[in-house]
Amino acid sequence: MTLPVLVDCDTGIDDAFALSYLACRPEVHVTGIVSSAGNVDVHAVHRNNLALAELLRTDAPVSRGAEGPLIQELMTAADTHGPGGLGHAALPPSGRIEDPRSGAQLWVDAARQQPGELVGLVLGPHTNLALALEIEPELPRLLKRLHIMGGAINHRGNTGPTSEWNIAVDPEAAQRVLAAFSAAPRRPVLGPLEATETLRFEQAELERARQLAERSGHPVAAILADGLRWYFEFHEADGLGWMAHVHDPIVAIHALTGQFASTYPLAVDVELAGTLTRGQTVGDVLGRWGRPPNVEVLTAVQPHAALEHLIGTLETAWV
Repeated sequence: MTLPVLVDCDTGIDDAFALSYLACRPEVHVTGIVSSAGNVDVHAVHRNNLALAELLRTDAPVSRGAEGPLIQELMTAADTHGPGGLGHAALPPSGRIEDPRSGAQLWVDAARQQPGELVGLVLGPHTNLALALEIEPELPRLLKRLHIMGGAINHRGNTGPTSEWNIAVDPEAAQRVLAAFSAAPRRPVLGPLEATETLRFEQAELERARQLAERSGHPVAAILADGLRWYFEFHEADGLGWMAHVHDPIVAIHALTGQFASTYPLAVDVELAGTLTRGQTVGDVLGRWGRPPNVEVLTAVQPHAALEHLIGTLETAWV
C-alpha cells in the first residue's frame, strides 16, 4: 500500500529537498502539489514546482495557490533562496501543464477523494489551507493527519526576534488552521525551528550532494547541489558559518516514517496583535490558558540519522 500525500510548499531550497525525498520513497504517492507564495512569489514557486514535478517524474497535479497572504502584504526571501527560489540552480524549461484548480480547491478535492487516508504537509505559509477550510470546514476530519513546518516554541525566531518565516508570512492563516485543526481526530504535528534547525548540512553534506549530482547525472541532484551552495553562502553571510539549516525534510521524514524524532502535546496559538511579537507561535507550557493541547510538537530529533536517511534515500533512487 502507498501513502497518499499532498504537499503545500513555497519552493525554496529546503522544500526542493523535501519534494525530492517524497518522490524517491516507493511507499509514497504524491497526490498533489500546491504552490504557495512565500520564499519567492507564487509564480516563481509554481515554475519551480512544475519543473521539479516533471523532473521527478511524479504524476501529481500541481496547482497555483493564492498570490498573497489573507491580510498583510507578501514578504519574500530572495536573499535566503535566490531570486528564483532555488539559489544558483538553473531550471530547464518545463512542459508540465498546471492543474487549473486553485490550490485551495486541490486541498479540498484530494481530501474528499481519499477521506481518512490523505496526509497533508504544509511546508510554507498556511494561506491555501486556510482558504480551503472556507470551502470545506470538514477538512480536519477528512485528512488522516496534518504535518506542519513552522513556528518557534520558546526559541528565537528566524524572521522577527520571536517569529518563524512560514508563520510570519501569513499569521492569520496559521492561526485559523491551528484553530480549525483543534477538532481533528489526531492532533497536527508541528515542526518548529528548535527541531528543524538540528538538520544542519555542513561541508561533508555539501560535498556529498555535489558527488551525487556527478555520479547520478540526475537533473534534480544538480539542482539540489547548486541550491545548497547558495544556501551555505546565505547562512555564512548571516553570521551562522559555512553551513545550512535545511528545515522541511525532517517534517516530511517524520510524517512518513514516524521515526528520527519524538513529539509532545502542547496548546499553541499565533500572536496577531503584538507590536513586537506578531507572528510568534506561543506555546502554553504552564497550562495557563486552560485549553487542551492542539498540536504535537516535534522534539528530540536524531539529526545524524535523519540526514543519513534523507541523503541515502536520494542516493538509492538516483545512483
